[in-house]
Amino acid sequence: MRPYIICHMMASLDGRIDCAMTEQIDDTNHYYEALDTLECDGMLEGKTTLIMHSALPGTFQPHDKLRLAGRQVYKASNSESYMVGVDTHGTLLWADSMEEHFGKPLVMLLSEQAPLEYLDYLKSKSISYITIGSNAIDLVQAMEILYAEFGVRRLAVTGGGHINGSMLDLGLIDEISMMYGYGIDGREGMAAAFDGRPADRKPVRLQFIALKEQDGIVWIRYKVKQ
Repeated sequence: MRPYIICHMMASLDGRIDCAMTEQIDDTNHYYEALDTLECDGMLEGKTTLIMHSALPGTFQPHDKLRLAGRQVYKASNSESYMVGVDTHGTLLWADSMEEHFGKPLVMLLSEQAPLEYLDYLKSKSISYITIGSNAIDLVQAMEILYAEFGVRRLAVTGGGHINGSMLDLGLIDEISMMYGYGIDGREGMAAAFDGRPADRKPVRLQFIALKEQDGIVWIRYKVKQ
């Protein structure tokens, strides 16, 4: 079993999701109001988003790079909801008060190739972790562990584009919740809401659920047709 997973994103009309840009085309907080209505007990962000908004500057430098994490699960605290982060190689640095920052405990997803020392570092910050996957994070098994060990039943995936694309490609996204703000980005090289899928993949078919407009922002919800 795994959580019901909703990808919830704010984008410009051309589908770009740069956070500094989207803040300028949604100055009404409708994105977060919509997120609350989805009633998710977990929220997941990719590494790029975490670097931009939450992690400290710099990278973790292990003394022994050869001692690797292997497969482990560590639960620092019990909670009714969790923030979930993605950091394949275990490099992000954290403050001592991340639960206060997110409003809920943080759980990090890492590969088994992360340094063993990094797990001790996370423990010192009261951060839970799941290390799963020999080279890259095994997102399918990670979702199953979030369900079984952390009790996450509904998970909102809120970017960035590559983690969205990876989870979509693996068939892990059940629902798409897209909000389009009142603006166009158009800058070359900016990430799209879903990015990084191999070129030979076919489009993912969707089934329309609902459409809502408020203050110039359009909110569209779809089921992913598995």
